Amino acid sequence: MKIKLNLSSFNEGLRLLSNEYKIFGPVSLSYKGTCSDTDVVRYQEVSTLEEMELNRKSNFSPKEIMLPINQVLLYFTEKEFKESDNKNEKILVFLRACDINGVKRVDEIYLNNGSEEDYYYKRIRENVKFILIGCKESFRNCFCVSMDSNKTDDYAMGLNMRGEDIYIDIKDDELNVFEGENTEFEVDYVRENNINIDIPSITDTNEVVENSMWDEYDARCIACGRCNFVCPTCSCFTMQDIYYKENENVGERRRVWASCQVDGYSDMAGGHSFRDKKGQRMRFKAMHKIHDFNKRFGYHMCVGCGRCDDACPQYISFSSCIEKVNDLVTSKEEA
Repeated sequence: MKIKLNLSSFNEGLRLLSNEYKIFGPVSLSYKGTCSDTDVVRYQEVSTLEEMELNRKSNFSPKEIMLPINQVLLYFTEKEFKESDNKNEKILVFLRACDINGVKRVDEIYLNNGSEEDYYYKRIRENVKFILIGCKESFRNCFCVSMDSNKTDDYAMGLNMRGEDIYIDIKDDELNVFEGENTEFEVDYVRENNINIDIPSITDTNEVVENSMWDEYDARCIACGRCNFVCPTCSCFTMQDIYYKENENVGERRRVWASCQVDGYSDMAGGHSFRDKKGQRMRFKAMHKIHDFNKRFGYHMCVGCGRCDDACPQYISFSSCIEKVNDLVTSKEEA
């Protein structure tokens, strides 16, 4: 059902939905940015449309709603353990097409990657529904069109804003609580980015892996991991056992986000590491985003949101990195 309504009617619909759902959207948080006098846009619980920042790209993806940064899996004592409680809350998330496509990639890793689904991810994910925010214009550093993630039909409700009017496309009957007049429209999506890239078709991985192009990142990258933590498709984690001070035989096991770019992530017993150099880590990430994942699942992992470029303190551009790989591959083919 597609209807047009005003702001107060939309907020009334959100109020009704909040009786059953926790609602999350992008919010501008003052003085929480990189510098003390800047803000940051990230996901928080909301109750009205005015609370949300819909004119800017969020600095962080909504991935952390379904895959918490720090998640308690179980509690343990000397003799037994207890699974962490699941609140089983129904969740609505306002997000853009690139982020919905990003969730698809995380689903692939946690739900379809092998014979077993990730239980802890699934029990949250199955209660989440998406409200698609119409996106008419490209933001800084976006290249979602090149990654074919600028559009999606996988949403419970779609949303366009036109001045004082709000247009919604309701696909899920459970969300059909809004009152307005019937209309016809298409949810906005980006048709062109300022950045356009060609994704390389890599047949010989050795020529890319062994190329000296990755050496420049040894000097530029500082291994902060920001690119991974803002990415909607990065899914790596580490495990931590936390022992309580009151009783060191009692504690909890947590799953915590980790980063392939950060020192120590690829270390193993004996002091060895798979990737000591930062350029090697950049190569690993890039090849996973535009080759390895695609080879396994049939589509690219990167969704072209550009958050990694936005967040990098060294101004390393991932889209430029992809172009360099493409130049390398095409030059070899022409030789």
